[in-house]
Amino acid sequence: MSFLLGRPAVKILLGLFFLVSAVLKFLAMDSFEIYIYSFHFFSLNASFMIARLAIILEVILGIGLISNTLHKVYWWGSLAMLTGYTLLLLYALYIGRTDSCHCFGDFIQLDPKQSLIKNGVLIFIFLMIYNSEELETPLRWPFFFLNIMASTIAVFVISPPDNYTPNYDPEHVVQMELFEETLNQPPFVNMNLREGKKVLCFFSTSCEYCEMAARKLSLMQRFYGFPAKNITCVFVGTSLGVARFYKEVGSPAYRYILCDDIVKVLEIIDGNVPVIVFMENGEVVHEYGFRNMREDEIKAFFEEK
Repeated sequence: MSFLLGRPAVKILLGLFFLVSAVLKFLAMDSFEIYIYSFHFFSLNASFMIARLAIILEVILGIGLISNTLHKVYWWGSLAMLTGYTLLLLYALYIGRTDSCHCFGDFIQLDPKQSLIKNGVLIFIFLMIYNSEELETPLRWPFFFLNIMASTIAVFVISPPDNYTPNYDPEHVVQMELFEETLNQPPFVNMNLREGKKVLCFFSTSCEYCEMAARKLSLMQRFYGFPAKNITCVFVGTSLGVARFYKEVGSPAYRYILCDDIVKVLEIIDGNVPVIVFMENGEVVHEYGFRNMREDEIKAFFEEK
């Protein structure tokens, strides 16, 4: 390829490839964060940071390759990044993962095997341009540091991590009087929701953020050994929508209630979805939306006997 196009042209194409990959990850930031968290190498808050740092690295390398300056710096950086991604994909295969690796966000779905082939091709192309010449300019080092600074600031300003935004602060939306009244009525009253630790989730089957909140919850439930039988979902939607919801989320099929009185459900949660309520012996301990789920609090709730 480098012989057909010339090495500078190949570097530009590689740089554009990295930039497109970074932008697509950025546009699906929430899903990318959850994917990183799903390996449980990092906490949820750390996964927010790792996701952004991965995108920033791709932006820096993409711009650097296009600039054709500091060739060895960007070459080794690219190879290190691809090697890191490849090791993660090999681990994903080892533990039996077949879901999308989010290399291109939610827009192009590649499983680990397909993504490994992609990385192999990229590494091969990089090996072909190892001896590429670079543009000699006295501004190459200032440009390098400007590239790092600008890329980092842009990503964090446009998409700050949830735990650094006002949305992360506790917000009590559950209308307690109506909530208590509902728990005493069928079918809720027959589900032992006032005994021990229970989680009650209010979801809409057509809500993207409900699906992602369910993914977070199901991961924590698995990580910290909380019984799936103690989680109940209240759905606004249809039974077909519920089946699709669980399939998309990939979580256990928690027991659920399909509510006919949509207006009443929305009144209970003040029109907000998703809302996840943690209760102990009928008392509300925590309530969360998608943005403010606190892993430390949820872990303590799940683990305490």
